[in-house]
This record gives sequence, C-alpha cells and structure tokens, in this order.
Amino acid sequence: MERLSGLDASFLYLESPTNHMHVAATMTFDPSTVEGGYSFDKVRDLIQRRLHLIPQFTRRLATVPFNLHHPVWVEDPDFDLDYHLRRIAAPAPGSYHELAELAGDIASRQLDRSRPLWEIYIVEGLEHGHIGVIAKMHHSTIDGVSGANLMVYLFDLEPNPSEEPEGEEREPEHLPSDAELLAYAVRSRLKRPAQLASVVPKAGQAVFNVVRERRSTDTVNPPAPLTAPRTSFNGAITPHRKVAYTIANLSDVKAIKNAFGTTVNDVVLAVVGGGLRRYLERTNQLPDKSLISTVPISVRPPEGEEDTTIGANKVSAMFTSLATDVADPVERLRTIHEVTKGAKEEHNAIGADMLQSLTEFAAPRLFGLAMRLYSSTKLADRGPVIHNLVISNVPGPPFPLYFAGSKLVSLFPMGPVMEGAGLNITVISYMDDIDIGLMVCRESVPDVWDMAADIEESLAELKKAADAASGAKTG
Repeated sequence: MERLSGLDASFLYLESPTNHMHVAATMTFDPSTVEGGYSFDKVRDLIQRRLHLIPQFTRRLATVPFNLHHPVWVEDPDFDLDYHLRRIAAPAPGSYHELAELAGDIASRQLDRSRPLWEIYIVEGLEHGHIGVIAKMHHSTIDGVSGANLMVYLFDLEPNPSEEPEGEEREPEHLPSDAELLAYAVRSRLKRPAQLASVVPKAGQAVFNVVRERRSTDTVNPPAPLTAPRTSFNGAITPHRKVAYTIANLSDVKAIKNAFGTTVNDVVLAVVGGGLRRYLERTNQLPDKSLISTVPISVRPPEGEEDTTIGANKVSAMFTSLATDVADPVERLRTIHEVTKGAKEEHNAIGADMLQSLTEFAAPRLFGLAMRLYSSTKLADRGPVIHNLVISNVPGPPFPLYFAGSKLVSLFPMGPVMEGAGLNITVISYMDDIDIGLMVCRESVPDVWDMAADIEESLAELKKAADAASGAKTG
C-alpha cells in the first residue's frame, strides 16, 4: 500500500466529466526490425513479461472511507491485461491524420477508476507498414519525466535484446480493509498540525521572496496568473478532444539557440508563440496583450541524489509570456528569453517544493465539489482567464528505441487540457527530432491541424533569421 501525495491526489480531485486528467502519447513504430515479423501476440507477451517492473500498471486506487485522507495505491487482485491492452485498426490511408483522430477519440474518454489507470491501444494498418501505439495514463500516477522513464522498462536499445531488464518480482499484496484505511487516515491526520507548522513559515517566506523579486529592477517580471487575454480556446470545455502533431528538427532549434544566445526551451516557447500569433491573426482574434503560458518544471533531485519525497508527480510550474504581441520573430525570442529568466528566479524564490507541500492539505471532498461546480456552471466562460495554455518540454532519448522488436519512429506526447484553457502543447526530443503533440478541446480548436502548420511556419521563420544572423557574423 502506498499513499498518493497531495499533488498526485489533486489530479484526481480536479477531474470532472469534461476535465479529463490523463496524459497520453501517440507513437509510431517500424516493424521491419522485428525478428520473424510483427505480431500483436509479441507485443502482449513483452508487456506481460515486464509487468513486475512497472508497479503503475498493476495497482489501482483505494479510497479512504469518508474521504478522510488522500487515496492509496494497492495491487489490483483482479488485474486483467486484456482489458488494458487493446488492438484496433486505423482507417485508410493510415496517415498521421487518421492516427490523430483515433487518439482524440481515445483521449475523450475517462479512465475507469476501479481498475489500474492506464490503457494502451495497438494500432495496425498505418501507412508505410508502420504500427501505432496510443497510450494514456492518469496524471495521478505519472508526470512527464516519470513517463519518459517508463520507457526504460518497456523499450529496448536493440531489436532483439539477449537479456530482459532486471527487476525483483513483487509479492502479492494484502488488500487493506476499510478499518485499516481509516486507521491509516487517522494516524496521518494526527501528523498534520506538525506538518502545517512547518509549511506556514515556508509559505510566508515564499511570499516575501516573490515581493522582493518583483520589486527588483534586475530582471523582467513574469506575467501574473488571472491576467491572460481571452481567446477562442479560453473558456469552458467539453469532454471531446482533438489531436494534431508536428515535427521540428532538433539541429534547427539548436542553431536558433546558438545564433541568439538563448536556451532550447526559449526557442520552443518562441516557436509556439509565433505559431499561435499566426493562428490568432488568421482567425481575427489576436489580442493586444501577449498570451500567457503555464510551463511545468521538474523538481526531481539531480541524478545520483536520493529522492525522499513520496508521489509520482515531482513538478512545479512557472508562468511566462509568449510575446504574441511582438511581430518580429527575433524580438519575440529575446523577449521570451528575458521573461523566462525572471520566471525562473521567481520560481526559485517561491521554492521548488512549495506546490507539493501546499497540496498535501487539499481537502478531497471540498476540492472535488469546487471543481465540478466550476465546470458545470461554465464559470470559465465568464471569469478572468488564469492562463491561455500549458506548454511542457520533456527531454527524451537521443538514441533509437525498440518496442517488441519494432523501431520507434515518432513519439508525440499529449498533455491534458483544463477548464479555461482548451489547448495543451507538449514537446519531447527523440534522436534528431523534436516531436510536438497538440491536445485541444474539439469545439474550441476545430482546426487544430492548421494550428500545427502555423507552428511549422513559425519555426521556419526563426530558422531563416538565425541563418541570416550566423551569416552576418561569419561574413
């Protein structure tokens, strides 16, 4: 039995019939590397053999009676792999567009909380003879970095490895009774006064640090939440999702970074900001103020240091401008670079673990009721806009990976959209590419593929400017 952290549990409380809190990914594989040829049975056999390495796949939620505390994870005594692993076919011609339609439909349905919170769909019939995989897991059990780490257990570094990944077989777990869960909740609640006493001074210090940072003239202050302009994708959302993908060349992004002295993350934000400016201009809704993005930040300890905190999600977040009010692409990049520096300093002033500490005190029933009220009354259509979208950037492997012998070709991550912000753009690097996944509320952004094309144009525009700048330096 393992307790969910307050942050993990918050993703459960945030969920409503329209506000799905699962993360997803669409992958394509080339099965020409499979010894003896691809078969679905080979995929199923691989997952079956490695279940003991991935506890997230076989555990389910156990709710504490009366919601006295956050839920706990327990091993599912009735685990059924065939419920979670499904085989479907893509309609002809099996391009990325058809694959995205399937992914959008799958992302539109909530996960069953009475079972382990994941599903994988093997998609056959893609063009070029490729195989697709659409996976989704609840955010309460995974974040961007831990999701990437799962690939260590499911994927291999060669098509036909001679050895299986190492890992201890897990013993069958005792399923706790309601009485045991209540006793656990009471013991945990008795510790809360001491925990709260340690968090309150930290929160006060964080407020003082933020005020001091904002009064400083050394950096550009990041935008504040609740000050974002309204767009067509900022309002109440429906359960329906739509997905699109695009691919950027990693060397192009690095060339832009080097030409203008920024970071890869700055370039990603500028490319997205330029794409959204194009989209909003074309649809006659470009606001005078810049769009504001929430950018998740991993707060995991450096490699080699022990992580003493509980929970799957080790993230915080910062708010940054996308400079969509700046027409020139280079000036937009430089503006974003300055704002993100200020946002990082403010984030450091608050403290990396502040979000995790505060969410430990989230009241399950009150939190859930508030979210459902916000969703059902469509308050997002009328109240101030917290932020316009979420943009996540996750580092991925620079080397090829294989799944049941098939070589991974593309990996498009898809983060959840939220009430008031019907657009999520998630980015991951893989080998020489940066794969970009767009998840939207279908009604808010029906033309999501046009938005993806706008992002491609934005990258080309910045790359042209970088080439010109580099030529001028060497000329």
